[in-house]
Order: sequence, then C-alpha cells, then structure tokens
Amino acid sequence: MKALGVVLAFIVTAAVACAQTGPAADAIYFHGNILTGVGLDGAHPERVSALAVAHGEILAAGDDAAIAAKYKGAGTQMVDLGGAFVMPGFNDAHAHLGDGGRIRLSVNLLGAKSLADMQERIRAAAEKAAPGKWLSGGGWDHTLWASGTLPSRADIDAAAEGHPAIFVRVDGHIAVADSAALAAAGITKATKDPEGGKIDRDANGEATGILRETAQGLVHVPPPPAEDRRKGLELAIEDAVSHGVTTVQDFSEWDDFPVFEQMENEGKLPVRISEWLRFGDSVSVEKEQAAHHPATDRMLHTTMLKGFMDGSLGSRTAAMNAPYADDPGNSGIPRYTQEKLNAMAVERAKAGFQLGFHAIGDRAVGMALDAFALAEAATKSPISGQVVTPTVGHSFEVHGHDLRFRIEHSQVVNAGDFTRYKELGVIASMQPNHLLTDMAWAGKRLGAEREKYAYAWKSFLDAGVPLAFGTDYPVEPIAPFRGVYAGVTRMNEAGTMTFHPEEKLTMGQTLYAYTQGSAYAEFAEGWKGKLAPGYAADFVVLDRDLTGAAPREILGTQVLRTVMSGKTVYLQH
Repeated sequence: MKALGVVLAFIVTAAVACAQTGPAADAIYFHGNILTGVGLDGAHPERVSALAVAHGEILAAGDDAAIAAKYKGAGTQMVDLGGAFVMPGFNDAHAHLGDGGRIRLSVNLLGAKSLADMQERIRAAAEKAAPGKWLSGGGWDHTLWASGTLPSRADIDAAAEGHPAIFVRVDGHIAVADSAALAAAGITKATKDPEGGKIDRDANGEATGILRETAQGLVHVPPPPAEDRRKGLELAIEDAVSHGVTTVQDFSEWDDFPVFEQMENEGKLPVRISEWLRFGDSVSVEKEQAAHHPATDRMLHTTMLKGFMDGSLGSRTAAMNAPYADDPGNSGIPRYTQEKLNAMAVERAKAGFQLGFHAIGDRAVGMALDAFALAEAATKSPISGQVVTPTVGHSFEVHGHDLRFRIEHSQVVNAGDFTRYKELGVIASMQPNHLLTDMAWAGKRLGAEREKYAYAWKSFLDAGVPLAFGTDYPVEPIAPFRGVYAGVTRMNEAGTMTFHPEEKLTMGQTLYAYTQGSAYAEFAEGWKGKLAPGYAADFVVLDRDLTGAAPREILGTQVLRTVMSGKTVYLQH
C-alpha cells in the first residue's frame, strides 16, 4: 500500500506539469475511496478518488490527476488518503453535549453493572468531595442490573456519606436523590407532584428518592464553575469529532451557549453546532435567544424549539394510549394537556420557529401531530391566503410553507400515524442505537401488537417520511457506527437477538439519514451532507468501507481522520 501511494503521488505530481487551469485549492485530498453522498433512495453514486477544497468548501470532486492538474497551486496542501474510505461527515441530529460533558466531570455512572457498582462509584466521589459539596452525575440504567430494581434514597444515603446527591438515569427522565438532597429541596409527604412529573412514594407516603420527569426540577444543584463547564464541553466535543461527527444538533443548557461562542471566537470550535432552544420558555425569551447569535453563522447558531411530550420507555414514563404490558396500572406521564400544547405550538409557529417535540409513546406522538396540524394551519393567513414563512430558528431563508416540524425519537407510533407524518411534512428524528439497548425489554413493555410499530424506520421511509438519525448522546455513545449497525441489522451487539427485521434499512438509506437526512432536518441540505461543489468540506476518513463491510465489522469501525470546513480536526495517532 505504501509503494502504491508513492506511485500515485508521483502520478499526481506529474499531472501538474501543465499550468493550473482552475482556482487554487487550499488542499487536495487524493488517493481515496470517496463516497460523495447517497441518493434519497439509498443508491450509491459513482465513487471519486480526490477532492479539491478551498475556503472550507468543496471546489471539485474527481480523479486524482484531473483534480491536481486543475486545482493544485503553489501553496496547495496535498493529503494522501492512502486508499481509505471517505464519506460526508456524520451529522448527529440529536445530542446533548452539555450533559455529556457534565457526566464526564461528575459521578459517571454509565455502564454501572449493578446497584453495588453504582454505590461504589458514588462512595469514591464522596470520599474526595469537600464537606457539604453536592454530588451529581448520571448514566445509571437499572434495566442492565440482574435485579432490575430502581435505586432508592436509602441506597444513595449508604454511599453519599451525608453529601446532598442526585443522579439522573441514562435517559434523563428519572433521577434518584438521597435524603439530604430531598431535604434541601423541601420535598416532604405534603409536597404535591408538579405538572408533568411524579414523586415516587412508599407505603407511608414518604419520597422513595425517585423523581420522574419534571419532578427532577424540584432539586436545584448548584451550577458548575465556569472552568468546569468549558472543560466538560471540550471533552464532549472531542468525543464527537473523534467519532467522525462534524455537526451536532444539540440541546444543552443556555449557559453552555456562551462557551460555544467563546470557543468559536478563539478558533477552537472543531464541530458545527446547531443549538436548540426551549419550547417551554416564553416567546419573548425564545426570540431574544434566537437573536443573540447570527443565524447565518454556519459554525454555530440556534435552530428549533425543543419540547417534551413525555418521558422514556426505560423509565416507563413514555405516554401510551394503553397501559404498559408489564405495568398494567401505568400509561406514562404526558407533559402537557392537549389544549395547552396546541396553544403554545400555534403561538410559537406563528412567531417563526421550527418546532421539534420529544415523543416516545404513541399517545405523545399523537398529541404532537395534533398540535402540529393546528400550528401548520395557523401559519397560513385566513384572510389573504398568504403564507407566513418561519424566519427565526433556522439558519437560512426557507421559501414557501416549509415548516419541517420534527418528532424526536418517534419510538412507538400508531399504525395510522405514519400517514399523518407524511401529510404534515413531519420529520422522524430517530436514534437507531436506542434499539440496541432497548430490544432486551421493549417487547415486554409494549406487548406483541404494539411492538410492531416501534423503532419502525422502514415504515417511515415507505410512507414517504423524512428520516434524520442521531445518537441521543450521552444516553448512548456518540459513535454513529452503533446506529449504522442497528439500522442495517436490527440485531443486538452480541448478535443473539433481532427485533422485527422487516424494519431493516439498506446501508445507503442509513447513511443518508445520518448525513443528508439530518441536514434536511435543520434546513441545511443545500450546503451540507454531501461532498459536491459548493458544499461544506466536512468529511470523515474510515478504516473500512461501510458499504461493503460485513454487518459485524461495522461495530469495529475506526475513524482515521475527521475534516471539518476543509481542516483536519481529528487525526488518529
């Protein structure tokens, strides 16, 4: 391979004996196996071997000699790709960089194999903490434990050594607090459940420590110091680019946004960030935040409003039309009444915002679709018939009545609602890697009939619904290859279980959803998601060709290089 690279480099050099005929490239990446994109039908286009890059964009794509002859100038950097597979950078359509960073710097409970493991990690942190310091973190998942039992305040009391402590489950929809944290929050027998939330109680009415959905907000953990906030975000971003992610559609705390701005101003932001705002804030606050940073900044800008309709299947807080098959008295927790949701959605759509609703249960999905239908109608003038086009909340002007409402997760859907997605132009923003974690118990939660319409990627595509794929980091690792594997196999990582294989996608369809589909979901398909002239020079170099790899090989994929805006932001050592 090394000898072949030397020969090709000689050929490329010889080819430029003729005068340069096009604009000089900043860099030419050559001797690659380059997939410039995939079609909407998942078909693979013809491959090229070289890319010419200038000013952060693709100048041209073609064969080595032709690209070098036309675009190689005196100062052009020549980068030999060594025959490696290259594809557009992954656009993670749903992530939480702030949470990912904070978990890395706090008590990291990701992968805890048992309650005892969880307690040991908490105890180690408590021993190092100053007296009275809060302990926080997250990532625990009781469905991975042999007991399958939720932790309690008593369990945390035994490990936290008197420190006020609260730890969020991996999905973010329930948390467990110890006695000191509950006391600091003033949670007693008399405390009422907040709207959209629930305080679990024992037979005596005392809080068990489990706080569901909005009840988590009753406990106020002091914010991290500024230096810790930045360090955490840097770690999360490094995690992203090292796994080939060049764009993150992110939902972090608003206090994280100035840190992203600071990093950008210092030239130290190696990934594009499309930041979501909170649907539940007032419209005036949402407008103020949207106007805070230029919407035309392709590196960093705010986009849609993110709202929560329900919780998660793992926490049994996803709002279902019928009770859980393994918990007959429970149908989940809707965050809104339909009337309140409708009014808020209409107001914000008319204000020009793209809306994206977290909805996992079939009841929550139906509520979101009902609200979208009213919001869509309300953005058309009833007098003149003219269209009110959103102008706030996405990067570039969109022509026509193109709202691109989104449902994040879309995990369980009524059979008749696939058509409603299509009719309303709603995007299914999904995370196929969730199935790897959930398939061990999802069928028990949902029952045989309802599970047919769960994680139904192919059914969405067959109905003509746009798909956008992400990871939900740090709920799942940010590595997109787990999602790619799930998309084409619907098999667990051990290879021992398959969940409704009729919903498998082709490799082309999966890669489209992770690149061009994700770009479409943020109104950026005109400049991002494929490697064509005028498009952003965002791409990833991998150690294997995903389009030809055996399914089991996908999981072991390694990133050799990540390029964002034409510059290498990660290089494997």
